[in-house]
Amino acid sequence: MKITLRLIFALVLTITAVSGLFSYFTVQSEKVRLTGELEHRAWLVAEGLKESIGALIPKGKSRRLDNILERIATSKQVIGVAVYGLGGEAIAVTKELSKVLPVKPKILFEKIEGDGGIGAYEVVAEKQAYLFAVPTFDDEDSRTGTVVVFSDASYIDEYLFDIWRRNFLRTLVNVFLISIITLVVVRWSIVGPIAHMAEWIKHMSRGKVDETFKVPADELFSPISKEVSSLAKSLAVARARAEEEAQLRQHAEAIWTAERLKGHVRAKLGERKLIVVSNREPFMHIRQGRQVQCISPASGLVTALDPILKACGGVWVAHGSGNADRETVDKNNMVRVPPDNPLYDLKRVWLTQEEEEGYYYGFSNEGLWPLCHIAHTRPVFRASDWARYQEVNFKFAKALEDTIDDDTHIFVQDYHFALLPRVIRDKHPKAKLAVFWHIPWPNPEAFGICPWRREILHGMLGADILGFHTQFHCNNFLETVDRNLECRINWERFSITRSGHTTYVKPFPISVDFTPPPYDMAVKGKEELFKENGVKGTLLGLGVDRLDYTKGILERFRAVERFLEKNPEYRGLFTFVQIGAPSREHIKRYHDFIGEVSAEADRINWKFQSGNWRPIVFLRRHFSHAEIEPYYRFADLCMVTSLHDGMNLVAKEFIVSQADSNGALILSTFTGASRELRDSLLINPYDIEQAADAIKAALEMSPEEKEIRMKRMRAVVRENNIFKWAADIITELTQIRHE
Repeated sequence: MKITLRLIFALVLTITAVSGLFSYFTVQSEKVRLTGELEHRAWLVAEGLKESIGALIPKGKSRRLDNILERIATSKQVIGVAVYGLGGEAIAVTKELSKVLPVKPKILFEKIEGDGGIGAYEVVAEKQAYLFAVPTFDDEDSRTGTVVVFSDASYIDEYLFDIWRRNFLRTLVNVFLISIITLVVVRWSIVGPIAHMAEWIKHMSRGKVDETFKVPADELFSPISKEVSSLAKSLAVARARAEEEAQLRQHAEAIWTAERLKGHVRAKLGERKLIVVSNREPFMHIRQGRQVQCISPASGLVTALDPILKACGGVWVAHGSGNADRETVDKNNMVRVPPDNPLYDLKRVWLTQEEEEGYYYGFSNEGLWPLCHIAHTRPVFRASDWARYQEVNFKFAKALEDTIDDDTHIFVQDYHFALLPRVIRDKHPKAKLAVFWHIPWPNPEAFGICPWRREILHGMLGADILGFHTQFHCNNFLETVDRNLECRINWERFSITRSGHTTYVKPFPISVDFTPPPYDMAVKGKEELFKENGVKGTLLGLGVDRLDYTKGILERFRAVERFLEKNPEYRGLFTFVQIGAPSREHIKRYHDFIGEVSAEADRINWKFQSGNWRPIVFLRRHFSHAEIEPYYRFADLCMVTSLHDGMNLVAKEFIVSQADSNGALILSTFTGASRELRDSLLINPYDIEQAADAIKAALEMSPEEKEIRMKRMRAVVRENNIFKWAADIITELTQIRHE
């Protein structure tokens, strides 16, 4: 209430001051205008007199002079006219004026330039009057005296007073109305939202966080609402983790959590720095109109590594690809992230278009990617792409120079930086360096296609730890090195020694964060999802992928087609939703593949659709995790049919979201995840008949069996989560001892 009164008082004071100021200027302007009118009329009177009486003044008082003055002084606003000699003595005065004429008006003592007149205000008979004096001349242009016209100016004061009075009343009414409106607006737009926010915070503090805080439509509270929501999420996550820790202690379980990882990292690293290097940045700034927004791009790598940096801090070095990235960094090209709750530093490296085309789209994704994924797409190797690949690896090494010392621990990600470990090792031999290869490693014969295989292997062996998803990929790498480089391989310890440096090759199956969301983010049910996509259905199938030829999306669609051919009773009931994030569209194979997927979906829909039902819904755009969550939760089955995959985190994300254990997972045996998730329905994605039968088995599986299978898989993912993956790698890295 006090704040409201202060606000109203400030408004009243401001409005009064502004109104008074405008009234003052209005009065002054009107006074000038009215004075100008008076002066003009007086000038006309004086001009008409001065020539006719100029020659009469030297003769002194005369009846003729009096008659002339009386005729002129008949105007309502003219009090009278007086004629003065050169000595200031009154020679002739109109009758009415003679009764109130001052002895000698002050205006007579004013100097008159030339034959023009001058005007001034004086009080005559206790009334405001305006006096206008002009000199008179005889026939020989000799000055003979002065004519003074006395005009009534009292009406000007009355008029100006009336302006003040009207403005005062108008201000009074405005103040009253504005005060009433202010009270209403404050209660409606400020007090109400604050009360709502306070009530929500009260519920949140008591652990009742079943609904998210709805940001008011008014932008006034948008920043504070976002901060409060962010704080609430952090507190809710902290509470959930604390409860999880308490339950684990109670049951003597050793599940890895963010808090446990944070303590583990502090114990292992102490004050030493942790640096993560990847091509893709975890957060990018993009310009939309006049505003800059920060988004987290869809990526399995980001999904895996962001929780680690949030848990233990450090620096993430990545390519700055957002169109507003340069606007948000400091002089060292660094920015604190996440934007709502900064926990670590992001350092951006800038690449030219030529470098990005050659290093990323060329050598990395037209060369190494198809080389490592046995998906029957021929790799392309160009000398120019290899040159750009080398340049970018050296550029990243240079960007790391000011952050590396002998105690730094560096974690390099993926096939984009095969040369970087050796460059860092040569300059910083005591730094601890781990590399994780997120994609499969092919057999030696397949890798032998690469013209620069020896340079790549030599670069990778600059690391202390070299991690793959599975032991099978580790074995392939050891065999590849054995065939291409001179080195010593210890098959029992899975280590490679080259040029006096030893690299350990080990499997680290990557995973996801199993921490449940702080509150129910999935507000949409299955019916709403169908309605949102314009279809009618009862059973929901789901696929979530980047639009990549290695993901088996075409084979998945054909399995759906074959399932409906063999089981027509499911037509009109089963709809498969494919969420496809466009990826690497600059590369012709990817561009063509997107067209193939769309054409295949259209063909199958044309074959089966009827009324408002169609078998496949293809959603081609980037989805946030919050948008995907309802699909994960309410899907009756999720299909992961990769033709070749290092791990595939979609399978694990689906399992994490299946808290009710109502869904089934159909999983390709060519994924790393199939080694862990043995309770999924394992298939060969090339076998369309087997995949179609798996769809039927998943839909007709009893709820009891679904629950048993899902609980087992959830236990596996819960125990082998992303924090355990990070802890295992960091533990191995900190145990390295350099000679």
